[in-house]
Amino acid sequence: MSDAERPPRSTGNKIVRFAIVGLANTAIDLASFFLLLKLGVSPLPANISAWFIAVTFSFAANGFWSFERNRAIRLHDAFLRFASLGGLISLGVSSLSIALFAGIAGVWPAKIGGVVVAAVLNFLAARWSIEGRLLK
Repeated sequence: MSDAERPPRSTGNKIVRFAIVGLANTAIDLASFFLLLKLGVSPLPANISAWFIAVTFSFAANGFWSFERNRAIRLHDAFLRFASLGGLISLGVSSLSIALFAGIAGVWPAKIGGVVVAAVLNFLAARWSIEGRLLK
């Protein structure tokens, strides 16, 4: 069955798929962050690098499994939207969390807190960047 013949996924189905991808994405992000820290990379550059690795996976998984990618939006443009919003939301929130709270709570609680806050905002951003819409 081609993409055109499939009925659109419900918002609930998209949320579940997005959550599954998000869990895998978070595992990739945290594992990459851990490895980079072990290699001696300082926390903020490690966070940026881990985010880039994770966002590449997340775009592919969400674009081909969670959402119905709008084929009118070029793949390159959709990735730029996704990565730009991810940079503002995920990377911005997690880096801000590390910068503000690592000294108080420790690097890992600050990182995880940022990931949780960003996850809530990322669903709408991903839907807009991949499908070209926010609601419906």
